[in-house]
Amino acid sequence: MPKISRETVQADFNDPVAVVHYTRAAHFLGLWKSETQLIQRYFPERQMRLLEAGCGAGRVTVGLVELGFTQITAFDFADELLDQARALANERGGDCIRFLNADATRLGQTLLNEPLFDGALFMFNGMMQIPGRENRRAAMRELAHACRKGAPFLFTTHDRNASARERALWRAETERWAAGEQDERLVEFGDRYFEDANGRVFMHLPDRQEILEDLAATGWEHEFDRLRSEIGREPPAVEDFSDECRFWVARKRANEE
Repeated sequence: MPKISRETVQADFNDPVAVVHYTRAAHFLGLWKSETQLIQRYFPERQMRLLEAGCGAGRVTVGLVELGFTQITAFDFADELLDQARALANERGGDCIRFLNADATRLGQTLLNEPLFDGALFMFNGMMQIPGRENRRAAMRELAHACRKGAPFLFTTHDRNASARERALWRAETERWAAGEQDERLVEFGDRYFEDANGRVFMHLPDRQEILEDLAATGWEHEFDRLRSEIGREPPAVEDFSDECRFWVARKRANEE
């Protein structure tokens, strides 16, 4: 059975069921309270040149415009979602958004000779939908190369130690991996691949130490992390749309090129 790959994830995001799910959220959900709070804290100037990775159908992208940001470059590698993002931006007055079809792990190929960005975002656990730790690290490095020194980087992940229930699930998964009985499609421990009413979903669930190590290895200095529930209470619609997650903020190290 083939392993989950970039092509698997791309096809899943382009699937009509997934496109409808993310497009509905972009139109009717908008930015979460926690997202808004952290964006306003770490991206204080509305003229900042922002780079949004994995923009999907434009939920966060258009939300940035509604907060007053005027220089936004957003990219995704799923054509169908990008089409929805462009349509939403046209509907909501997002003329300041530049949309690109790009892969976060190969971003330098798309942003050749671009001025450096003042900040980057990779929201709704998008980076954790890249199969393979080295590929996720490649995406982090590419985003660091695209940003100026000291630029903030805001992103989210799940956390497999976030609750007693999660810890119990992962103890059982540890036993499956030790016995060689894990889903053969998975690339590494921490991966999940499942299908529900909203489509097929690949997701890597790290622990906190894994992300700290990845940041340190890719040109970023950790500044902040909190579970969403520790930041504030979200409306039921947000909690129905997304499980608990961990927000992270890092800054590009001063000694990085």
